[in-house]
This record gives sequence, C-alpha cells and structure tokens, in this order.
Amino acid sequence: MIPLSPTDLLPADHHKALLVGRAWLDSPQPGPALIALRGNEVIDISAAGPTMADLLERDDLAEIVRTSDGASLGSIETLLANSLATPPKAPYLLAPCDVQAIKACGVTFAVSLMERVIEEQAGGDPARTVALREDLQTLIGKDLSRIVPGSDEAMALKEALQARGGWSQYMEVGIGPDAEVFTKAQPLSSVGLGATVGLHPASKWNNPEPEIVLAVDSRVRVRGATLGNDVNLRDVEGRSALLLGKAKDNNASSAIGPFIRVFDERFDIDTLRQCQVSLRIEGADDDFLLDDSSDMCEISRDPLDLVGQTIGAHHQYPDGFMLYLGTMFSPIQDRDGPGQGFTHHPGDRVTIATPSLGALVNEVGYSDRLPPWTFGIRQLMQHLSRG
Repeated sequence: MIPLSPTDLLPADHHKALLVGRAWLDSPQPGPALIALRGNEVIDISAAGPTMADLLERDDLAEIVRTSDGASLGSIETLLANSLATPPKAPYLLAPCDVQAIKACGVTFAVSLMERVIEEQAGGDPARTVALREDLQTLIGKDLSRIVPGSDEAMALKEALQARGGWSQYMEVGIGPDAEVFTKAQPLSSVGLGATVGLHPASKWNNPEPEIVLAVDSRVRVRGATLGNDVNLRDVEGRSALLLGKAKDNNASSAIGPFIRVFDERFDIDTLRQCQVSLRIEGADDDFLLDDSSDMCEISRDPLDLVGQTIGAHHQYPDGFMLYLGTMFSPIQDRDGPGQGFTHHPGDRVTIATPSLGALVNEVGYSDRLPPWTFGIRQLMQHLSRG
C-alpha cells in the first residue's frame, strides 16, 4: 500500500480552508475536544462549543474557526500520524460530528439506481448480476441520468415499466418525486480517519460508498461539508429493502472525516456541485487495486433539494444532522472469480478523496471483531460536566 502524507489527507488549499473537527485527548481528562486547523497547528476550540452541533449553530462560525483562543495540540502532521497508527495514539481524530443525527440519501445517481435494482432482483446472489444487468439495460433502454426525478418524463417511464413488469421500489426513489432518506447511524457512533470500518459478519457481498456529507444545522443552513463512507451490504439489502437497517447501521459502519470544511467565500455549495470524489481500494491479502470516481455533477437531485426533503415542517432536527448525499459508485469489477463482482476482504484500505475536502482513509474489518461503541450521549454529558 502507498504510504500516506499530510498532503494526501488535507484539502489542497488547507492553509486557506476553514477546517473544524474533533480529537480524542488523554489529558487533562480522557475525552473528545473540538479542534480547528490554523496553518499546520491544531488548536483546541472546545470553549466555543461545547459540542460540534453547538459550534455549527453559531452565526459567527467562520470567525470562531479563524480566531477562537485555545491551547495548541501540536502539529497537524502529528495528529494525522497518530490517527493512522494502530492502535491510535492521543491526540487522534474522531469523526467531526457528535450529537447530530446521521442521515443518508440513497439512489441519487443513475448508475447506483441500476445497481440497486440489480441487487433487488438478484436476491442477494452476486452470481446473477451479469445477466440481470444486460436484461435491465435492454428493458429500460434509456439514459436514466437525463431524467429529472418526479418529472412528466419520469412518470411516463414509470407507467411503461409497470406495464412491462420492470418497476422497482428503487426506481420509485430514483426517479419518483420523493428521495430515499434513511438513518445511517446513531449520534456519536461514526468513526473517523484511520479507524477500521465495520462489515456485518453475515455479509459476503459488500462495498464502500464514497460520498460527500453535508453538515446542516437546526435552522436548515448547510454550514459545511466533509467526506463519508456509507458502508454498504449488497446481499443483505438485496434480500429485502426491509433489511436496510440491518444492512446500514452496524458497529463502525459509518465513517466521516477527516474535517468539516466550513463554508466561506472560497468554498460553498457550488463547489460541491462540481466535485469529483475518488475512490481507491487496496487489498492487503491479494494485491487487489481499484481506482474509480463519482462526479457530483451527475447527481440526479440537487444537494439542497435533498436537504429540503430531510428537514422542514414535516421533521425537525434540533441538534442538526449530517447528510450523506449518495454515490454513483457501485463496483462490478470481479475480484474472487468470474461473475462474482466486487466484495471487500478484511484488511482492505479504502481512500475517499476530493481536492477541496482532503481524504478519508479507513481499513475494513468485521463489526463484531472491532472495538464496541461505548462512548454515547450519556458519556459525553458526563465528560462535559467534568470540564
């Protein structure tokens, strides 16, 4: 595997970017701290919090990130090295969010829509995917990326596919008026840069999902963005969409980081609309290598539309939320044999990157063999009360 350096992990213009995150400290007492990056120095800005959710609610967020006083935690090089060490050494990065809800959107790209339909019709059996992919492409006969969800053209296609027995619940959320928005993980359960992401041990067909993740406050303001890996179990969800919770929410199955980049005059929602998110998978036991990318310009629903479908008069999030925007990446490259497609091996290293946000790097393991999630909201409250 290629060694990583700080320049691989940070935004290309990180000296000018407003970057906030969370780090685990051992002293003065063990627990999380809010941090900001200033040049190459990591600053504890917990006094501006006390939680990331509180920080993101502030009207003076950008100014706080630029100027808030706090103790130095050392260099960014040390923090990143500590985070990638096994085991990590304090101070090390955590997921940059805390008490926010962790929400995710699915089937927001035409390519991923096709793959979700294939999963459903394959019933969790990867050996059936090649024939199903050919049949579906013949049946649909359209470039789904050109169809606006909820449009008259989309509804006409729905009627045609229903008449031919080709409609699917994934087609409904892919080109219908309503987006798929689900709860990916619990507050405080996401892991950050360098942590091992978890696969349910029952899964034999799975993949990473490289995504941009929005940081949204309770007033429906998108305050910034980061990167995420929405770990996906294709065989579990493929057996039934009612197994989505089992497929998506497991120990360490949500990775977010390394930092939240706060919106300012250099970086905003228009920047994200043009991002290309790259994915690199490096096998530890078989020298497998996969490089691919996901272009945000091909998303079928605008990010702000996805935010609006998540929060509003119908649903409030008083602590804000993190929103995975979905991915066009669905790996089909055979790994373990012809027609078997892609699935993870333990020890895979997954790197998700885009120049404006840096890189999120995680290895892959099984959820039941990883350290259990123990630091929840009660533990956070106890930690803050001692501070």
